[in-house]
Amino acid sequence: MPDYGHTVHLGIFPTPTSREPARAVRLARLAEEVGLDLVAIQDHPYQPAFLDTWTLLSYLGAVTERIHLAPDVANLPLRPPAVLARAVASLDLLTNGRVALGLGAGAFWDAVVAMGGPRRRPGEAVDALEQAIDVIRELWDPTRRHVRAGGDVYALDGAKAGPAPAHDVPIWVGAARPRMLRLTGRLADGWLPSASWMRPEGLAAANAVIDEAAGAAGRSPAAVRRLYNVDGAFGVGTGFLEGPAEAWVEQLAELAVTEGMGTFILAADDEEKVRRWGEEVAPGVRERVAARRGMTDPTQSRPPDRGRIGA
Repeated sequence: MPDYGHTVHLGIFPTPTSREPARAVRLARLAEEVGLDLVAIQDHPYQPAFLDTWTLLSYLGAVTERIHLAPDVANLPLRPPAVLARAVASLDLLTNGRVALGLGAGAFWDAVVAMGGPRRRPGEAVDALEQAIDVIRELWDPTRRHVRAGGDVYALDGAKAGPAPAHDVPIWVGAARPRMLRLTGRLADGWLPSASWMRPEGLAAANAVIDEAAGAAGRSPAAVRRLYNVDGAFGVGTGFLEGPAEAWVEQLAELAVTEGMGTFILAADDEEKVRRWGEEVAPGVRERVAARRGMTDPTQSRPPDRGRIGA
């Protein structure tokens, strides 16, 4: 796969445990301190062991100054897209443009139904996601007065647009199957898989589906940022994200320049891991990728990158 030339970003994915609510806050502040780009929070509204994602993200926005924030990924069946659009725009305004929207079609349907949400078959879930993206973007459009958008699942008929977010908020889609990957290529600003279900050896085939769909829609494949939720352990070993920090740097830089992955989000719940990720791995990956691209500034991307969180 090609190198899409995206600026390399690194972030963390702390567990939003309700038993120790201050932990995610400490880790987010530390991530900002060590120069990371993003804090991403999983969204499982049916899980009482977790803090509510939007409440936590809003709090994190208030206690940080630079780092970007995103749900990874927002649970669409339990978060109506019109309300979600206004929540995202509001937080983006309050944080001076530091929000991205990770969005998923839904999973764990028994738990969703138990919370009063719908049960959707796979095809229905994809249709709902496509309509939700339309609704969200139309409500964000500052040129619109009254919005008519969506379809049979989510239908807006004369809703008032706004508020517009502070910046052009990217929408990143969590996708694995072909139809969702094609939707990502046609409509999304980013693809957000997890290594737990999309191993590195599967990235090329999935990226090819996204690229083909983007081209068929008249878009450049580089318009879709490629993000990756990962996990690992510093120490010994030769597998993916095992061993010393230098091995992590080499593996992630390789994924950036050969598979086009531009953002790496590490599952991390302890301070030492976050610190090593920020102080050892992040600068190494940025420098290694810049060197392989023949660039002197690792913070610059080659093509326009709408999914770039620092833009």
